[in-house]
Amino acid sequence: MDWFGWFAAEHYDIARVVLQRGIAAIYLVAFLAVLRQFPALLGEHGLLPVRPHAGRVSFWALPTLFHARYSDRAVRVVGWVGVLLAAAVVAGLPQRGPWWVPLAVFGVLYLLYLSVVNIGQVFYGFGWESLLLEAGFLAAFLGSEQTGTPVLTLLAFKWLLLRVEFGAGLIKIRGDAVWRDLTALYYHHETQPMPGPLSWFFHHLPRPLHKVEVAANHVVQLGVPFLLFAPQPVATWAAAAVVLTQLWLVASGNFAWLNWLTMLLAFAAVSDAVLVGDPVSYVGAPVAFVVVVCVMGAGVLWLSRKPLMNLVSRRQLMNASYNGWHLVGAYGAFGSITRRRQEIVVEGTLDADPEHAEWREYGFAGKPGDPRLLPRQWAPYHLRLDWGMWFLALGSRAQLAWFEPFLRRLLAADPATLRLLAHDPFDGVPPAWVRARIFDYRYSSPRERRSQKVWWVRTPAGTLVDPVRR
Repeated sequence: MDWFGWFAAEHYDIARVVLQRGIAAIYLVAFLAVLRQFPALLGEHGLLPVRPHAGRVSFWALPTLFHARYSDRAVRVVGWVGVLLAAAVVAGLPQRGPWWVPLAVFGVLYLLYLSVVNIGQVFYGFGWESLLLEAGFLAAFLGSEQTGTPVLTLLAFKWLLLRVEFGAGLIKIRGDAVWRDLTALYYHHETQPMPGPLSWFFHHLPRPLHKVEVAANHVVQLGVPFLLFAPQPVATWAAAAVVLTQLWLVASGNFAWLNWLTMLLAFAAVSDAVLVGDPVSYVGAPVAFVVVVCVMGAGVLWLSRKPLMNLVSRRQLMNASYNGWHLVGAYGAFGSITRRRQEIVVEGTLDADPEHAEWREYGFAGKPGDPRLLPRQWAPYHLRLDWGMWFLALGSRAQLAWFEPFLRRLLAADPATLRLLAHDPFDGVPPAWVRARIFDYRYSSPRERRSQKVWWVRTPAGTLVDPVRR
């Protein structure tokens, strides 16, 4: 029915296609990571076994399908259902039906992943988990090919992107002085959680260019998000600025799906008329769909009180969820920059005497280890164990809860744990001893790179765990 022409945004079909299929693609990656990593990290025999919330926390305070009982089989079912539904949206199948079909599919994706996040403990304590949940929730209200693209849903996406970008910009300006004096990138490419294959080259760019990068980042994060709400073509050009800066971040590091999802959100401001110059015909909206979207809009407006107050607060929170549903939260990243990089190097030996042993290093998939190895590109895939190791090297006490069990699994040559690593120096044979040492890491200079063939230079800085045995 065409009674509600005010409800649907003309010339935003491309925005809907990109948002629906792109967000579904990120869900696909996220559920593949659940299948690949969750049982070893948090499963029945994982490093931090899941403890159901029943009897401790109400379901409505922390909703999850695993509230009363958890099993590895059940989480694998959740993972595979998530993969199949996400793949269907990427292929465009639910979008061909009536409006309630993509709503139902995205609703299931959201609830399944919410169930995982709410039992994920420190391994799922990242801001981009909430960002993916909120984006998936909003994507459910974009309609289908049989409806117009709702204006309210696009506005909700823009408000989400503003909180991501403007929140990150404010947390930087209010936080570390290196953001204010434009020297943050003197350190960031070297000390970021998981460098990528181009990070060494970014680090060695001229320092004046680093200052230009930081200044441009401030402009895009503190000013451009408000232009997303401007008339066209200004809003589309603002979205383009966001996409370009996020591509720069993708090239310079591995931040799981944070940058990829931020680029997708920017398409909520992209007009078909500006992008391809070919206006499309208007499609109406059924009454029921209008009502559902209006209820969603009212809910987002009501829940926006706390994140709005957080943005203007001097004690701004970074990556805060105000409810167990992870909806309408606060975002931000890198309020402070680490000046010195330390890494935990885990080693084992087959020798009986640890004092005179030949120690061999375990290789992690993403975090720096062997100085000769160039870091790989992993994003948007999220290596949760490697990220935990970065926080552990920063002195995070929360990470110690899983690290001792991790060492015990290495002593037992546990196959599930070893599959999380890139290299087992003992090819499945249980070592006699393991230990964890601390090293200072810095990028090699261009001269050291040419002469020594290394990307990193490391020096011993202490011991985290003395040799322990079976």
